[in-house]
Amino acid sequence: MIVFVRYNLAPGVAVELQAEARVAELKELVGRQQGVPPQELRVLFAGRELQSSASLQGCDLPEQSTVHVVLPPPDSSSSQLLLLQERLAVGREAERDRLTTLDLSSSRLPATCSGLAVILDGAGGGPTGEGQRREQQAAAPAGTRGTFFVYCKCCSSIQSGKLRVRCRSCRQMTLTLSRGPSCWDDVLLPGRIHGVCQSNGCQGHEAEFYMKCASHPTSEDDISVALDLILSNTRSVPCIGCTDVTDVVLVFQCLDRHVICLDCFHRYCQTRLNERQFVYDPVIGYSLPCAAGCQNSLIKEVHHFRILGDDQYGRYLQYGAEECLLTMGGMMCPSPGCGAGLLPPDGSRRVECDRRLGCGFVFCRDCREGYHEGPCEVLVAPPTGDASQGFVVGEEASQRGRWEQASLLLIQESTKPCPRCSVPVERNGGCMHMQCSLCRAEWCWLCGVPWNRDCMGNHWFG
Repeated sequence: MIVFVRYNLAPGVAVELQAEARVAELKELVGRQQGVPPQELRVLFAGRELQSSASLQGCDLPEQSTVHVVLPPPDSSSSQLLLLQERLAVGREAERDRLTTLDLSSSRLPATCSGLAVILDGAGGGPTGEGQRREQQAAAPAGTRGTFFVYCKCCSSIQSGKLRVRCRSCRQMTLTLSRGPSCWDDVLLPGRIHGVCQSNGCQGHEAEFYMKCASHPTSEDDISVALDLILSNTRSVPCIGCTDVTDVVLVFQCLDRHVICLDCFHRYCQTRLNERQFVYDPVIGYSLPCAAGCQNSLIKEVHHFRILGDDQYGRYLQYGAEECLLTMGGMMCPSPGCGAGLLPPDGSRRVECDRRLGCGFVFCRDCREGYHEGPCEVLVAPPTGDASQGFVVGEEASQRGRWEQASLLLIQESTKPCPRCSVPVERNGGCMHMQCSLCRAEWCWLCGVPWNRDCMGNHWFG
């Protein structure tokens, strides 16, 4: 495999190594080229230091990735850096914090789902005890790789993405994270995660996350837009539009987190665009709510509407600009083929289209016809019909197509709550003697009471 190596922020140099090669071999190669002891080098990738004993393949290095190799200054062994390195575990904890294996799909939960949040927080390990059981995880099965999606300008389409991190101060990928992100807010909002920048002379400590397209090699400046509502359908939730189960879906950020496949989402956006039923929000912009009509569910990242394609996205931008103009008290020139945006003074019926922007047409502000004295003629608007008939979500499909509900139903069907802390626990064979991994309470699966001699004698094994 080929990786690009940047030594102390120098330009990247292509290095060809076997995928099974160890990080120590990369250090030796760079050490020989730079004339420095290999054991003093640090190899950094995706916010963590790669261990010398690890293989390049085991570090989830995609082909043509860029790694930073730094020779820390003499004072880099400060107590702050040593403390940080101690916090970066080598085993399972490090695996969980890799940016390449994160799954943030379950990080946005309604405030009422405290039990589900506990389950997700405890995904690193299951309960212990004499029987075979595990704490039910509501996200993807263990070992399933999380997938990010982005809009790539180079591909002009929605593609799989990869998450990267850099120092907010020097903008270099030499920041070693104190912890990995656990939710989308950690990724999208600044100042939530810190680390230590190992660039010489930089005192930065704030992490800045960004996305890159995973479908082709990218330069460090080739950044894509994160589409945080598009997920791999790990829960096999049916679409609220066509009721099919597809591999990739969009999950609206409403309380029910309704699921829609990308084909239906495209049709929903196209229909609403044709009907000019997008909603203008002064903060978000020109957006759409959940297709099921949920309240307070406007899509905040408008790049999701790139699914319309370049031509229709151009219409979307035009309509959005027009809606913004209208909310400011402006109007568009009604002359055919013009449509220039105008902000005429208040109180005057006579409006003249600016020749620098448009056609110079003079029209009446009230009726949009050529300017005239006297009252406007009464115009009867043609019937428009029900504009919402182009895309309709049925009640049954709306109930079935809920992202959280798929997990809650699974928990209800296959788990029982711990009698002390109420965390859902699944029994997967074995005896009836349960021990909660959260509060360590011992209890009986059949009785749901603290473990006692009667339970041990009567139904230890059911």
